[in-house]
Amino acid sequence: MALLPLPLPLPLPPLLLLLLGMLASRAPAQQPATLHERDAAALRDLRASLRDLRGSRFFDTWDDARSPCAYAGVVCAPDDADGDGGGGDSSDTPTVLRVSVLTLGTGLADSPGLTGTLPDSLSTLAALTDLVLYPGRVSGPIPSALGAGLRRLRLLSLAGNQLTGAVPASLAGLPDLHTLDLGGNRLDGAVPPGLLLPDSPSLKVLILANNGGISGEIPDGFASSGLFHVDLARNALAGGLPPLPATLRYFSVAGNAMQGTLDGAFGSGGGGGDDGSASPPPLPADLAFLDLSMNNFSGRIPASVFGLPGLSSLLLSRNNFTGALSVPPPSPQQEWAVVDVSHNGISGEVPEALAAAGSLYVNNNRLSGEVPAAVARSVLAGRMTTLYAQHNFLTGFPVPPAAPLPDSAALCLSYNCMELPSASAADGCPTIGGPLEARPAEQCRSTTTSGGGAGGDG
Repeated sequence: MALLPLPLPLPLPPLLLLLLGMLASRAPAQQPATLHERDAAALRDLRASLRDLRGSRFFDTWDDARSPCAYAGVVCAPDDADGDGGGGDSSDTPTVLRVSVLTLGTGLADSPGLTGTLPDSLSTLAALTDLVLYPGRVSGPIPSALGAGLRRLRLLSLAGNQLTGAVPASLAGLPDLHTLDLGGNRLDGAVPPGLLLPDSPSLKVLILANNGGISGEIPDGFASSGLFHVDLARNALAGGLPPLPATLRYFSVAGNAMQGTLDGAFGSGGGGGDDGSASPPPLPADLAFLDLSMNNFSGRIPASVFGLPGLSSLLLSRNNFTGALSVPPPSPQQEWAVVDVSHNGISGEVPEALAAAGSLYVNNNRLSGEVPAAVARSVLAGRMTTLYAQHNFLTGFPVPPAAPLPDSAALCLSYNCMELPSASAADGCPTIGGPLEARPAEQCRSTTTSGGGAGGDG
């Protein structure tokens, strides 16, 4: 049986062809995405205000030959929340982009960074969530309206430059700000209180260290904030230390002018609240790093400081602490990486519980008695790699005859009321001021166990 040939396709009627052509001509063309004009203007201002230091090539890509969203350090995203990016039917309106992340500089170790100033128009990048300026020599003030304009900020880091003036008050109260790092500049004035209080509900990391001029006091409501990491070191803060947030894991106010006792922050060792007064806030159980060194704190160091269960580094040197140390027995899992109470006026004996420290600095105080056997064993076993106990009134270091000192250990017992157990007991001593083997006998006969001034015995 012969197969019939397939019929040829019928041509479309001319009227149908005309209709399809009309529909095709009315189909919207895909419109290219464009950067919001305010953002584009702000980037132009930035390019005019900043420049590469010699050896940096960050701005090489910031030229008119490419879209601003292709510049180094610029990330753009559609912003549906912005109401003035266009109008009319969405099919013929170009997608409006906003700058969401801005990173200025490369951050590479061999890059010297940028110089210049920050323009006020930086505050108009309304969709910005992350703003990072890597270390360099950018100077001048931080735009005062930065926080008022950048309400979506989550990360603001301008550290390691030469910025001057005050920390803008507008940065306090930002609803999503998690990390604020303005350390290593030349800022001055008081910390906006809202940064240390619950006014900034998302703020967890606050770094204002190494500015030199940050002044004022830490507000009493500090304990009610939710901060994890606070570094205010090497500034001009004054006043006492209030109770700390229970959420804290890292806290440093080293190198300021703070004063008073630590009882308000950590209690004096009693139960508290029995007289009808309000109970103190809970202590920060997860606090791992505490640095109060180089201030004017005084009185006894509360035992509760040593009892913080998560504490690894405790730095209290160069204050005016007096009295004996009261250190509760550490828990089995408690291991201090370093305990430094040197250069104070602390008296009494070295607590045996401090044998749990990896490095122990009790030098330049008024300590007396023998070094506890547990501390000596920890040094000889290599668990404690540094013991500085020089410039005290210690009378002995219990060590078995000819017991070798581990090569990794640094031991200094000079200028005490003892014969050094071996030459190695001075091998780890600092060389500043020259070697000192023993304290004069007349000073040892009149050992004063009461508290002294800052620096203990010098």
